[in-house]
Amino acid sequence: MAKKALITGIAGQDGGHLAKLLHEKGYEVYGVIRGQLEASHPRYVAVKEEMPYVNLVMADLTDLSALTRAVQEIKPDEVYNLAAISHVGYSFRDPILTADVTGKGVLNVLEAIRLSGLEKTTRFYQASTSEMFGGLDYNRPDKGYDEDALFHPRSPYGVAKLYGHWITKNYRESYGMHASCGILFNHEGERRGPEFVTRKISKSVARIKLGLQECIELGNLDSKRDWGYAGDYVEGMWRMLQQDEPGDYVLATGETHTIREFCEIAFREIGIEIEWQGEGPGEIGLDKASGKTLIKINPDFFRPAEVDILLGDPTKAETALGWERKVDFPGLVKLMVEHDLKAEA
Repeated sequence: MAKKALITGIAGQDGGHLAKLLHEKGYEVYGVIRGQLEASHPRYVAVKEEMPYVNLVMADLTDLSALTRAVQEIKPDEVYNLAAISHVGYSFRDPILTADVTGKGVLNVLEAIRLSGLEKTTRFYQASTSEMFGGLDYNRPDKGYDEDALFHPRSPYGVAKLYGHWITKNYRESYGMHASCGILFNHEGERRGPEFVTRKISKSVARIKLGLQECIELGNLDSKRDWGYAGDYVEGMWRMLQQDEPGDYVLATGETHTIREFCEIAFREIGIEIEWQGEGPGEIGLDKASGKTLIKINPDFFRPAEVDILLGDPTKAETALGWERKVDFPGLVKLMVEHDLKAEA
């Protein structure tokens, strides 16, 4: 019989990539979609049109009873908890909702499995994050964060994710659950929402090329992130749940790049070389050939507390899981810009 997988956050970037991967592997895929949606609701219709092979389940991470009913009815072999209030900037604006969904929501999914009597048979994946770290302020700046590095979250999102991470480990140790945490560093792609800076850049570059937009407004250009392709990372999620024993794994590229670099490569894809002038809030990015301003700084996009650099060490995942990334950083930027050029045309 085909394995059954239940995915929360099915409508998000990772949910779509993971659902496709599992479907191709022969799984019967179920996806949690939030709210009391009728089959005619635009969001419901959009997910069904994109992923007709997914059986949609109405539930919410804040509703333990609905989650428990879903788990009891489906009896999944694997549960992937990808749902969260996942925008770091937004978590500062609504920290309470972020705590309820991104933090306590993990507990609700774990409890739904335990209350259904499936804690010994259902394997659980928790989407942890590099935002649980606080910057390279420990003694391995050359290697980056591994699974044993100290946590120091600097946003309500990071704090909530850290609770989800530790409650997963606690259920693993307390109830013998096959529960694993993937500490994923930034992973992007064509499915990323436009509110995230990478997709904002690729989408804006495409619109500038097509004459639909004049320039981009961004925040801290010098933030460094370890960026990979989301399609590669969901393979790592699946591999974690195929191991004989549960564990925690960092998925990362081992490279770090600035938002400034992302912009430069993105514009290069449409034949524009960026030249920087000024500094601080007054810095601008110009089209070197025409002198036209294409990038401006907006102080509103700076966060109350910033993580200046994130760099991961994926050695354990590469060695124990046989995981590897296929798309490099320039390839990621190229993929996103090419997608948005077609989408905006």
